[in-house]
Amino acid sequence: MPRIKAITTGSVPSFLDVILNFAESDKSSSLEHQDTWLAQLKARQGGRLVLYGDDTWLKLFPHTFSRAEGTSSFFVSDFTEVDCNVTRNVPAELENDDWNGMVLHYLGLDHIGHKSGPNSPFMVSKQAEMDGVVSNIYHALETKRHLRDTLLVLCGDHGMNDAGNHGGSSEGETSPALVFISPKLHLISEGVDCPVTRPAGIFDYYEKVEQSDIAPTLAGLLGFPIPKNSLGIYISSLLHLWPADHRKRMAEQNAQQFFGLVSETFPGLSFVGHVSSDTCIGAADDGQQLACLWSQVQNSNKQDARLGEDIMISALGRFLKHTQNVLSNTASNYSAGKLYGGIVVATILEILSFGISSPVLLKRNNVTPWALLMTVVYGLMMFASSAVEEEHQYWYFFASAWFLRLGLKYYFESSSAGAPVAEDYRTPRRRGLWSAILAITPLATMRVIRAWNQTGQKHAGQPDIARGLLPNHNYVLWTLVCIIYFALPGKMRYKSLGQIGRTASFMCAIALCALGFVFKIAFTTADAPELLEGLPIPQILASVDLTKLARALFLSILLFGIAASFSGQRRARNTTYEGNNALRYRGQWLQTDDGNSTAQVMPLHGVLTLFLLTQSRVTNLPLFALFELQMRAVASMNLSVDEISLTSLILQYTSFFAFGGSNAISSIDLSNAYNGVSAYNVTVVGALTFCSNWAGPIWWTFASMLLFAQSRQDGCSPYKYFYHLSTCFVTNGVLSVMVACTALRTHLFIWTVFSPKYLYMVAWSLGLHLLLNTSIVLLFMWLEIS
Repeated sequence: MPRIKAITTGSVPSFLDVILNFAESDKSSSLEHQDTWLAQLKARQGGRLVLYGDDTWLKLFPHTFSRAEGTSSFFVSDFTEVDCNVTRNVPAELENDDWNGMVLHYLGLDHIGHKSGPNSPFMVSKQAEMDGVVSNIYHALETKRHLRDTLLVLCGDHGMNDAGNHGGSSEGETSPALVFISPKLHLISEGVDCPVTRPAGIFDYYEKVEQSDIAPTLAGLLGFPIPKNSLGIYISSLLHLWPADHRKRMAEQNAQQFFGLVSETFPGLSFVGHVSSDTCIGAADDGQQLACLWSQVQNSNKQDARLGEDIMISALGRFLKHTQNVLSNTASNYSAGKLYGGIVVATILEILSFGISSPVLLKRNNVTPWALLMTVVYGLMMFASSAVEEEHQYWYFFASAWFLRLGLKYYFESSSAGAPVAEDYRTPRRRGLWSAILAITPLATMRVIRAWNQTGQKHAGQPDIARGLLPNHNYVLWTLVCIIYFALPGKMRYKSLGQIGRTASFMCAIALCALGFVFKIAFTTADAPELLEGLPIPQILASVDLTKLARALFLSILLFGIAASFSGQRRARNTTYEGNNALRYRGQWLQTDDGNSTAQVMPLHGVLTLFLLTQSRVTNLPLFALFELQMRAVASMNLSVDEISLTSLILQYTSFFAFGGSNAISSIDLSNAYNGVSAYNVTVVGALTFCSNWAGPIWWTFASMLLFAQSRQDGCSPYKYFYHLSTCFVTNGVLSVMVACTALRTHLFIWTVFSPKYLYMVAWSLGLHLLLNTSIVLLFMWLEIS
């Protein structure tokens, strides 16, 4: 949506447009009443417009097109039908002579990029398909009389990085192609290499222009006024279609339109009687420099007959280019008072959180240096664009260092004489071997996890496990997926019931996991069929109604979770504990008669795991098995409450990036945002999107409750300590990001790096911490005292 605004109006889109791009129901960003080249074409006598393709155009320009057929841009697994629905309308429209503007917005290439990157095997055939469409249209321009004055503009609204995403600042994302095509353009194309010789840079071809330059160039080529708020400049190479005097008039029209924008932007600036220098470099500010350049234009105009049109066009070009740069940078109006006010509020909240939490946190100093180091370094990172883009490296390093510390501590403690170990490992040799295995497991799994998804900017698109190894070995992938689904019922079984109840719950869990497995296969059949290539998958799954199947699965998960909660509470009410057992386990609801304090919570965690499996990409599902290994290893280390709390906090952030997340808007995964949704609902889709992208952190938040249930309590509520630690870290992060965005608001990457990071921090603080962490902690504290 933001780039369509730039192409049609010539203006610079705002960052809010990027956010609203995810809201299909948003109508506040309509351009129906703004001056665009679409409006200019329609205002002509008999003006009729037609559209086929991305339905974003219909939302931006309602009541604009006489004929239209929109396609949704969010179902990125569709490579074929989404383009066939456009192409099938083209032959008939080329025969019609009742329109003067036709928009064809193809989505197939974009979808292929999102799904498997620019090097996808689907890319070449799709590009050949697009070549065929362009060839057919150009042939019609050459042969059909009513199309002889038609201009074909072939352009992309954005590019993509090596991972197939867009929305960042890499050259691949900001360098879409632009080609003007017409038989009449041969006058200026003689002597130009075609096809173009190999460029010096990857994306350097004939010349580079701003995307906003399309609007005024179309106005000049098609003979209508430049859109009022356009910040674009006529593309210079196309001006040579006209003689010098006509080029000068077109540049003057562009300059007059810019002069009106400059007068509105700098209302107190006087352009009359301004004495200009040759370079205007010594001007006091941008406004004075623009006034100086405008004076040069005026002086050149007075001497036009003596100097010639080329000198006048050169002066106009300098004014236009500098004005474009200045006005593009001032397109966003900042309210400094609100920015500083927000920082003051965030500072107060951080002071309050540290003041309230310090008595709880300082009682334990096992992890205080680590927590303090992690918090301070994280805050400082927010002021460096590269650190924000590559934040995952920080968490991978810190997690590895922390696991090394825990492993060494556990190994030396458990290997020492008299250390308590399991009966099967009483001999020193077995005890040392078991200690070494437990100490190494978190580090080994972390090494695999960090290689699962290449994320960030620097290494995006590089070979990894999720997009390189598993798609090429789908038998390995689905073997791992089967193991996960088949092992999950054992975790979901109600262990607090009698034999009959346990058996019944186990059978229900098997049926529920089977339903989840069927949904995952059916969804993959529609979303990523290449992952099932060569596998004996029943054809009936291709015709399953995914919406109804997802709703049935979600309802079953909800009912099973409610039953698990009721079962645990009823068992707790009918059980009494005496002596040391009651002192050691503070929550009777978490205690069972076999001494396993996690038995009541484990079914709930199993149900949550099944839901998160449903909301995750199939190539990421084996990560949950690695998380389970990490959790069991950490649980065996007999850690204290503060050590578990810091471990949970580290793994929440680490798992987010392990799933392929980053601080770029382009990395938001929408593939599972519509599970069970037949019509767009901002609340439901928003919640499903959050669960899909924060599946790892959500899993570890609940997993930490399991670890707390069997930890060394030492007279301190584990839930309270964990919540205080998380609150201090989150408030420090929010304040750091707000200060960084305010201090660096004129930075080159403010909109592509720092502002997206602010949005992610809002999701971390409000979505994960304030909503999820608070709800889970309050639930377990209530169960502890109920």
